[in-house]
Order: sequence, then C-alpha cells, then structure tokens
Amino acid sequence: MPHNGIDHVEVNSDAAALGDASTPDPEVVPKAQRRKFTAEYKERILAQADACTQAGQLGALLRREGLYRSHLATWRRQRTQFGLAGLAPRKRGVKPDPQAAEITRLQRENERLLARLRRAENIIDVQKKVAQLLGTPLDETESDEQP
Repeated sequence: MPHNGIDHVEVNSDAAALGDASTPDPEVVPKAQRRKFTAEYKERILAQADACTQAGQLGALLRREGLYRSHLATWRRQRTQFGLAGLAPRKRGVKPDPQAAEITRLQRENERLLARLRRAENIIDVQKKVAQLLGTPLDETESDEQP
C-alpha cells in the first residue's frame, strides 16, 4: 500500500456502521517541546565524537543520540569561543537591557521628587496667602525668589 502521509486512521464504530470509513481521529497531538542539553551532556558527546576514527562511527553516534551534525558544529564553536561555560544552556528570546532597571528606578525617583516639589510649592503658596490675609509680612530671601 503506498504511503500517503497518514500513518493511522482510527475508524469510529458509528461512522463504520453508516458507511463513512474515512473519519480521522479528532484527537489533537500535543506540541513538541524543544530539547535542552546540559553542558555535561554536550561535553560527553563532543568527546565521543572526537574519539570516532572509523568511517560510520560518527553517523552511528548521531543516530543513537538523535542529534545532527549541526549540533556538533555549534557545540564545538561554543566550546572554542567560550570554553566549557559556552556549552551551558542559555535562555532564548530577547535579553533584558541591563540599564532598563536603572532607568525605571530613576524615572520613579524623578516622579516622586517632582510630586514632593509640587507639594512644597503648594504649602509655600498657602503660607503666603495666610500671611497676606493676616497682614504679616513674610521675610523673603533671595534664594526663595526665582527670576
């Protein structure tokens, strides 16, 4: 029988009774997860790959472990550039900006200080108005006056 891309079709007993034998199984296959290799595993596989001297040994190693040549090439490049630390798994995706936390902290501090300044200016304005209502002059220094 020629292979048409469908490995197995489960037939529903009700559908078979009605004559519809081509109803596929509606079960959803779970999404495959990305494999994660430890630094120790990578180092062990690289040592075994480097020890392969005869024809076919490397291919057998890769088939046995379910790996590709690109894995070995990448791991060798990482080992050459960064040593054993380069083989450690790294998080995928966008890396956080190291200055972003400092910028956020400074922005919050700036907002807090601006709110404090507004409160202080409001208090000074109220004090001036109260002094004016009571008829008592305030001693204004040059440091209080803004040009």
